[in-house]
Amino acid sequence: MSDILINKEAKNPDGEGKNILLVEDSQVVQNITKHVLEFYNHKVHTVLNGSEALDEIQSNDYDIILMDIAMPNMNGIECIGRLRKMEDPKKANLPVIAITGNAEFLSPIEFKKAGFSDFLEKPIDFDNMSRILKKFINAGSAK
Repeated sequence: MSDILINKEAKNPDGEGKNILLVEDSQVVQNITKHVLEFYNHKVHTVLNGSEALDEIQSNDYDIILMDIAMPNMNGIECIGRLRKMEDPKKANLPVIAITGNAEFLSPIEFKKAGFSDFLEKPIDFDNMSRILKKFINAGSAK
């Protein structure tokens, strides 16, 4: 497994990893992904759908969101649309990485147009996930 999820640049000044919201309706994907991220000292909170994600984002601060596209109650496309319209610019501009098992139905351009910062295909390649997250973690620490 890659070691690029956590490094000196990726850590917060207090020495802890990033706060990540994982929005995923599959308990299996949720548990595996959460354990991988926690292994790299990130704090991970999980919710099962887009409506729970919006409630969570309103109440708490996150550095990055990983969001499934196909979920019950509110899918990822609808959720990202609502997120990008939030009044708080910090929340509205959070990096959001789409997670999908149907990447063949949306091009990278369509993911960007929907408001996603990037995307991951299922089954998740955790080395690829770490490369994508590093890009946003390093961008955030450069500010």
